[in-house]
Amino acid sequence: MLREIIRHRTDYLWVAPALLVMLLVIGYPFVYTIDLSFYDTPPSSPNWYFDGVDNYTQILRDPSFWAITLNTFYWSVGSTILAFLIGLGAALVVQREFIGRGIIRGLLMIPYVISYVAAAYVWRWLYHSDYGLISGMLYDRYLIDAPINFLDSTTNVMPSLIVANVWKEFPFAMIMMLAGLQTVSQQLLNAARVDGANAWNRFWHVTVPSLRGVIIITSILLFVGNLNSFGLVWIMTGGGPANASQIWITEVYTLAFQALQYGRASAYSVILFIVMLLLGYFYVRALTSGSRNREARE
Repeated sequence: MLREIIRHRTDYLWVAPALLVMLLVIGYPFVYTIDLSFYDTPPSSPNWYFDGVDNYTQILRDPSFWAITLNTFYWSVGSTILAFLIGLGAALVVQREFIGRGIIRGLLMIPYVISYVAAAYVWRWLYHSDYGLISGMLYDRYLIDAPINFLDSTTNVMPSLIVANVWKEFPFAMIMMLAGLQTVSQQLLNAARVDGANAWNRFWHVTVPSLRGVIIITSILLFVGNLNSFGLVWIMTGGGPANASQIWITEVYTLAFQALQYGRASAYSVILFIVMLLLGYFYVRALTSGSRNREARE
């Protein structure tokens, strides 16, 4: 590796300024957060007290941590699976030639280009139990007897948030899968059609294996984005009611800027970073395996 660095030393000199900026902007806060996670920072005192891994042990022993972890898993997995499936379905539709395809593609991209803040307020209005559009339409058509509490119910809040998040995210999955579908070999599809394979068999045995790398990468990116999705959850519910929609990233914000427990919030952030690091490892593996497969085919 050292030999490669020496051989490409000129290339590294060109990117050195950018690397230095990244080191200052990302590296310093990262090291500072890790250091802060080993201190007790009581809100009533300006002093820090070193307590080793006590913040981590308290977090892992706290029953609320595991409840929040379950919420995070429910939120991330549910949003990822639904956004991916809807995005894949939309990609399969818009890849075909039909009149108005460009308009349909543009309309499907609208949720993705809307900011999370705007989307959160729109969905809050749609979900509002007193004058929300969804409950109002269902009530006017005599489909319900009373307004539905979407965001004020501990049972309904997380599915409601997932629906809003899927609406916001599925265009990303659609773009990724649409790009992947362009690489599927038409020769293999035609050969399968000649052999008598129906549409489902061609999709399952030809299209899906060809998209394996894109599927893995898209799923990881969606999952990572959901783990870091703060704005939608915080604006719509603030983690409530009764912490029913509290996830890791909102809990970090609550500990740091409401409870003023900076040490514990930093420890929470480090735990989240470790999870993200593991996902990053699988993401890099998926990218490198895809590159090796392309080189082998060539």
